[in-house]
Amino acid sequence: MSLVDLFATVPLLAWLAACLWVYRDAEANVAAGTPVYLQIGALRIDTPEAWAVACSVLLFVFMPLYLAARKS
Repeated sequence: MSLVDLFATVPLLAWLAACLWVYRDAEANVAAGTPVYLQIGALRIDTPEAWAVACSVLLFVFMPLYLAARKS
């Protein structure tokens, strides 16, 4: 594996790990009876699947929103 491949692979693996963590943590919160939800206007994110998709599309926007909604 060349250095160029490594620079392309490491961020991809970090992105994948972050999305997987959000999904598993949201799923654990649902199982514990404390689901994580966010509503901004008509946009409502309230399932582990929705959180994972949102994070996979816009990680740098929805990861901080997930962490903030998780604490409330």
